[in-house]
Amino acid sequence: MENLSVLKFGGTSVGTIQKIKGISDYLSSRVKNGEKLIVVVSAMGKTTDHLLEQVGQITNNPDTRELDTLLAVGEQNTISLMAITLNDIGTRTRSLTGMQAGIKTFGQHTKSKIKNIDTDFLEDQLRQFDVLVVAGFQGFNDNKEITTLGRGGSDTSAVALAAAMACPCEIYTDVTSVFGTDPRLYPDAKPLSQVSYEEMLELSALGAGVLETRCVEIAKNYNVPLYLGKTLSETRGTWIMANTDLLEKKVVTGVALDNDILHVTLVDKDKRRVLYKTYSTSWTYQV
Repeated sequence: MENLSVLKFGGTSVGTIQKIKGISDYLSSRVKNGEKLIVVVSAMGKTTDHLLEQVGQITNNPDTRELDTLLAVGEQNTISLMAITLNDIGTRTRSLTGMQAGIKTFGQHTKSKIKNIDTDFLEDQLRQFDVLVVAGFQGFNDNKEITTLGRGGSDTSAVALAAAMACPCEIYTDVTSVFGTDPRLYPDAKPLSQVSYEEMLELSALGAGVLETRCVEIAKNYNVPLYLGKTLSETRGTWIMANTDLLEKKVVTGVALDNDILHVTLVDKDKRRVLYKTYSTSWTYQV
């Protein structure tokens, strides 16, 4: 479908009604420019944490099927509020749970993976509505049970939908872009306008917490152009794409930092290294 994009907004981006209104105005302006949008949202703010706290007051070992049913409530709250807001300002919108959006999953509860997506239904809905607001992080299995996708689930939902619909995916969060290194530690860190899938996978695996590895892997496997930017910011973000599409080639793209892992080296009496590991402290021991 032409002029279609998938957009994802995280929990901090939709943490209040005012923020939902601001995003809705932005989405409405894009629709007026001729776009069709699938918008994936997370639960508002700390909603998921609060739900888990309630469970913790009952048991430390909840039934995972029922836990999935509970955790899916957070995203359903957000999709309803955003759809109500968009319709109120005159943008034809329909909210969809993961099951309604046809996101079929397999595997264990709380850690499910996406099997396939019913694109025929989504295309039919897009002929009737300009915006589909889909609950991220969730789907359904062969037994028609609600399932959740684990850590980074909403990002995974968004990229999987973009792969299924053969369109770009834009992920909006509280950071402006991918940086060469952590800007919280190095204020002079430079933003990157383009990064390859392989480079982003390496950065994610080595501690860069911008995107979950799962969603980058899906983007790479299905060649989905992936954009990362800050919600409602005019600052240019980062495009993550295939190596062949990059305009500039660099020997070093970025440095990922993890303060919890340092080198440990064991050496013998002659200072010949006999064992090398990584642990949470750094020391040398002579045997």
